[in-house]
Amino acid sequence: MHRRNLPLLAASLCLPALNLRAQGAWPTRPVRIVVSFPPGGSSDIVARVLAEHFSQKLGQRFVVDNRAGAGGTVAALHVAQQAADGYTLLLSNSAPITTSPPLYPQVGYDPLRSFTHVSYIGAAPVVAVVNARVVPVTDLAGLKAWAAAQRTAPGFGSSGTGSVGHIVGEMFQRQAGVSLTHIPYRGSGPLLPDLLNGQVPLAFDTLPQYVEHFDAGRLRGLAISSPRRSSSAPDVAAAPEAGFPDLIAENWVGLSGPAGLPEPIAERLHPTTLAALETPLVKARLNDHAITPAPLGPRDFAAFVERDSRTIGGMVSALGITAG
Repeated sequence: MHRRNLPLLAASLCLPALNLRAQGAWPTRPVRIVVSFPPGGSSDIVARVLAEHFSQKLGQRFVVDNRAGAGGTVAALHVAQQAADGYTLLLSNSAPITTSPPLYPQVGYDPLRSFTHVSYIGAAPVVAVVNARVVPVTDLAGLKAWAAAQRTAPGFGSSGTGSVGHIVGEMFQRQAGVSLTHIPYRGSGPLLPDLLNGQVPLAFDTLPQYVEHFDAGRLRGLAISSPRRSSSAPDVAAAPEAGFPDLIAENWVGLSGPAGLPEPIAERLHPTTLAALETPLVKARLNDHAITPAPLGPRDFAAFVERDSRTIGGMVSALGITAG
């Protein structure tokens, strides 16, 4: 080998070590956590809790970037298209990852191959909720009777086409044998005011943002889409005890990045997420919003996404749900 090539060889041998050191130093600038719904919903709440914890523990600012639209696919596609350098993350959930892709054939990303799924965090149930002034019922049986008695199919709100709330609303009307009309919103935040003022009479949406309104008597929760009651709303029946044992579906949340996220970055993010879930403040905030922590690491999270995509995709097809 020529002597003049030795510096080049030495430099090339050093590159892997330099790359590892660069990844190990992550983050060296602010990190965005992209949320697929507007401020005010459960995904946004989780993202802000995590951003605060990550900022304290990892020494850089973590900021929330809300990008709503098309059942969460706008945010997911944006993240899938970013560099896999750890500076753009997705607060992933069931809408953009497992329910919306079957609804939007040209979504532009694959739920599994387009992402590095780092940490599964937990899940919150969907609640059937009514404006009690407009819909004077107290349980799902009453909702079934009320809907059947209307001249036209009543509208039900959800946080968006393809959201778990949308899925549960479709499941309910088929199981109850009644007709409802889906009214999609761009997240739970915009839905809530219309539900409170009676513009939309009922909704199927994730539980957290409604608990305070149950306590104040402004809204009434009829049942949640879980096998058991939630400690966040202990007076609201679980679907099986309300006479609908098959009305089970939950809105899960996790932390993901673009495909190819370097292992050293994932290996920092996942333990930091686990540590966040153990802090009293984060535990309390998640509990306040009916999210039950059930953490999974990258391998198990990816396996979960694969199973859930297959199951939800089949359900969307069976229910005849479309994005239109």
